[in-house]
Amino acid sequence: MNTGSHDTGEVAVAADATRTRTGAPGEEAAETAVPAPLGSRAPEFVKARRMLHLSWQVGVFVIGLAVVCAGVAMLVLPGPGWVVIFAGMAIWATEFVWAQLVLRWTKRKVTEAAQRALDPKVRRRNIILTTTGLVIVGVLVGVYLWKFGLEMPWKIKDQ
Repeated sequence: MNTGSHDTGEVAVAADATRTRTGAPGEEAAETAVPAPLGSRAPEFVKARRMLHLSWQVGVFVIGLAVVCAGVAMLVLPGPGWVVIFAGMAIWATEFVWAQLVLRWTKRKVTEAAQRALDPKVRRRNIILTTTGLVIVGVLVGVYLWKFGLEMPWKIKDQ
């Protein structure tokens, strides 16, 4: 596996890190960044044997590919397409650094979007837009019912 280093035993780490709290009891705890290791999460006995590890990676890739393809199909068919696609990416992330980095980037962007959505100005705007849309739909349904009643405008009985 290419970790970006020529030395054996080194593990690549991402630019973003997980946070841990340090400090003695009674003191104010300080947050420090501890880099989370990237790379294979295969069992040690699998990593110790090159051919077995390669077979493991191929198996993980094929299973992840099948799940991602099922998710892509669910984008046009009934089903939770994006959830299944991210599940396939999570399967790939157990073995491949690039998938781990993609999932971290996606998680960061989703968290940022959730924080923006919780902003009071954005929430107020969304509530106003939703209310305006519902009023417009209500007026259109009212006009339709006033003009045509509960009867459809086309004649199904005549055909």
